[in-house]
Amino acid sequence: MDESAKKNQDVIRRFAWEIASISAHLEELRHFWAKTLGISGPQWMMIVALADLDQGDGAPVNAVSKMLHVDPSFVTTQSKLLEKKGFIRRKPSSEDARIVKMSLTDKTYKHLASLAAQQESLNEFIFAEFSAGEVDELTGKLATLKKRLEKACLKVAIDF
Repeated sequence: MDESAKKNQDVIRRFAWEIASISAHLEELRHFWAKTLGISGPQWMMIVALADLDQGDGAPVNAVSKMLHVDPSFVTTQSKLLEKKGFIRRKPSSEDARIVKMSLTDKTYKHLASLAAQQESLNEFIFAEFSAGEVDELTGKLATLKKRLEKACLKVAIDF
């Protein structure tokens, strides 16, 4: 391996470690927010996903599982627990009774609203060194990287 290729591999390795570290910190923040509601980190992520996905008629289990990169059975199990705690509603789809649609309760929207100022302040702190355009550009590049990684996973699965 020539020196340029070795340097490139070192940069990629360092990048991967930075992403792993970012992921660990995001996980820590998720657990913090979840704790404020007395739920788990993954349950918090389900609530956040529903807040993003629900356009008024609820979001199907499969859409939430796809967004969170988890099995639909995990979403079903966790959503039933969240329903018992009064955070979400589950109901069969009016078009297809096999599809369960989930939505946040008023109680959950009130909790999220009470956390909004804190979250906004934290986001301003986290992204203080970036302009809105830079955050948008970085997000686009990370989305491209995510797609490439998804394809790489498929390639590895086929090759092995």
